[in-house]
Amino acid sequence: MKLNERRFSVGLLKGDGIGPEICDATVEILNAMKLPIDWVEVPCGDATLKTQNSAMPASSIQKIRELKIGLKGPTGTPIGTGHKSANVTLRKSLDLYSNVRPAQNLPGVMTPFQNVDLIIVRENTEDLYGGVEHQVSEDVVQCMKILSRPGSERICRYAFEMARNLKRHKVTCVHKANIMKLTDGMFLEVFRTVAADYPEIEASDMIIDNCCMQLVTKPHQFDIIVTQNLYGDIVSDLCAGLIGGLGVAAGANIGKHVAVFEAVHGTAPDIAGKDVCNPTAMLLSAVMMLEHMYLHEEAGRVRKALHKVLKEPKLRTQDLGGTATTKGFTQSIIERLNQ
Repeated sequence: MKLNERRFSVGLLKGDGIGPEICDATVEILNAMKLPIDWVEVPCGDATLKTQNSAMPASSIQKIRELKIGLKGPTGTPIGTGHKSANVTLRKSLDLYSNVRPAQNLPGVMTPFQNVDLIIVRENTEDLYGGVEHQVSEDVVQCMKILSRPGSERICRYAFEMARNLKRHKVTCVHKANIMKLTDGMFLEVFRTVAADYPEIEASDMIIDNCCMQLVTKPHQFDIIVTQNLYGDIVSDLCAGLIGGLGVAAGANIGKHVAVFEAVHGTAPDIAGKDVCNPTAMLLSAVMMLEHMYLHEEAGRVRKALHKVLKEPKLRTQDLGGTATTKGFTQSIIERLNQ
């Protein structure tokens, strides 16, 4: 059997708010191409929170572990209280250690900068997101920043391997080693050690606050950024702002055995069910999924059709200055898949 003749079973986690709408739109587009994909719906979010007291129950995690590939919509997380993040639970349970967030301009989406083309590779399982917190006294709380040498090594190597495979030329390590000399110092040390194995790729490092300033003044100097969990979460959203916002930003969580692709924006409950949401971020995440499945030609067709629609102002959704509904936007993309 040829690689492109095999079938894939993909877990579909629709999530909350607009999640089901953007997932349905994306599935409709991919199904129109008659791709070798069998969709397996995996419950999560508010639905399982009510029935299983978890937004990402063990049964759903096990199903994604078995399927090895998932496509996920946004799930809600309360601020300061309430249940644990479904995303964090999924990433840690499946050891999806690499969060990959491309930031590339799209045609027809006007932004302060054009020709932005960079990728953030974020360590996804360690750092402050371990949630190791405790109360020292009535007025003092503490949160533990935990990094490991193996965890730092594998994310740095992932970034350099990506640079080599994609024929990119530079990897920048973002850190705060001037202040956190042990944790960030070790991360930087590991980065430099790994970099020595890739002499053809330029390796540089930058302090996180300077990086943020450089990104909003000279973003074209960056190619691939590798960094820790918290810094990566913040910087990847900043980079989404460079290309038009989270509504057009794709994302992937990659582990050794499992990969989950997701729209990284929120659930937008205020517009849920109104047929006005923009499925672009979910669709671009699905394009990343197709590339992960070695369906490169098919991924290119989807991207090309999306770009054609975005070039026509009246066909865009309202958030991008158009008048199209979610269903109308979806249909426009389907119509251009074979053009």
